[in-house]
Amino acid sequence: MAETKYHTKALECWDKAKELRLKYYQDYAEAHDRGALRWEGGAWSFDALPQALEGEVYPLTEEPYGASIGANPEAQVRYQEAAEGKWGCARDLCAYLRSYWGSIILDEYFFGGKWPKADFIFQNHICCSHGKWLQVANEIGGGDVPYFCFDVGAGPYDKIGERQINYVVGQLYDGIEFLEKTTNRKVVDEKLIQNVYNTYRSACYWSKVCELNQAVPAPLDEKSMYSLYVLGTLQKSSEEMADFYVELYEEIKDRVANQIAAVGNERCRVLGDSQPPWGFLRVLRYMEEYGVVSIGSLYTFSLIGWWQMDDTGNMVPYPTLEEQGITIKDRDHALRLLAEGELRGKLMWAPFYGAKFKNEIVKKIARQWKCDAAMIHLNRGCEGTAMHQMELKIALSEAGLPVMTYEGNMADEREFDEARDMRLIDLFLTETMDLKKLTD
Repeated sequence: MAETKYHTKALECWDKAKELRLKYYQDYAEAHDRGALRWEGGAWSFDALPQALEGEVYPLTEEPYGASIGANPEAQVRYQEAAEGKWGCARDLCAYLRSYWGSIILDEYFFGGKWPKADFIFQNHICCSHGKWLQVANEIGGGDVPYFCFDVGAGPYDKIGERQINYVVGQLYDGIEFLEKTTNRKVVDEKLIQNVYNTYRSACYWSKVCELNQAVPAPLDEKSMYSLYVLGTLQKSSEEMADFYVELYEEIKDRVANQIAAVGNERCRVLGDSQPPWGFLRVLRYMEEYGVVSIGSLYTFSLIGWWQMDDTGNMVPYPTLEEQGITIKDRDHALRLLAEGELRGKLMWAPFYGAKFKNEIVKKIARQWKCDAAMIHLNRGCEGTAMHQMELKIALSEAGLPVMTYEGNMADEREFDEARDMRLIDLFLTETMDLKKLTD
């Protein structure tokens, strides 16, 4: 092994992140034992609302659950074959969705025991899968779970005005009416207001963490970032989660100040795209043998992170409410701020509105994060994040960035040829990037 150029060390908050994630799934499974409610929804659902109900309430977000299954190739195939065989689910549908349905069909909770049925569903519609995802899951499970779904297709971040915000706020009021009627519990304004503060802290501090990855050497690698952003996809309105992101930010700031690197021999920085093949994250570790660090992607940065453009056109973290000097006055103010942050700050909405939106944002990331190349995972498992990927390849190439693509699926190992893709990575790094392995 070549001599390490930069100092490296494990994240001090790593174990805490694992504990928070495990507690989340355990709390959901055990909710009824303690007289609490549980609900299903998406990682982008407005969880600040159901979490403001009286008493204890615990969520299960479907995409992170599907990703957890995706990291286990044996389980993912078994669950998906159940969905395909017993439900007739097509293999070109979302891989997370198929694993989720299969889990219900087999009556297995991936984290142990039988499937823990929800008391209500609180979903939002972001792509062609999401609105129907939990509707069908409900039908598979018996069809007796009350269901509510938002439409958040209001437009890309730079087209959001009062009309678009009012459109979503109106639905948030409808959502509160649904929650109170369904659960016979009230939404408590004090809890709602605190949840909105927490949502801003989770989203904005994750962006601050990602911004720090512009440093050379990068303090984080994308493989580690996957395990860190996930807490915000579970319950971004949670005070525990928000506090964790503030703690993480302080630790990453210290790593930058002391040049503590994610990859000790960093000499090439690559940009990713879309979800990774969760069962084969060792691909990212393999690249480190060449001194390559994957610094992140639009997906990693903005799945939960909120951003805005500054006066020079650069991406910068969206400010927290405290940084904006805003004190939430009442329910209406809280709902408007929640809608505004999600619609204006979440750049990950952009790809749904056309290739040019995504291309311009990703080119900014490539420049600001000092990327030497891009590696695009042509992800058959998610139609949303995989939109416009070949247009993106052209745009990055025209901007002077070497780009490679490799085929796969985020959560279906039957569509990932590891040997072939490793060979493609080898060829790209050695022939295109002129890199040699640093290992003997």
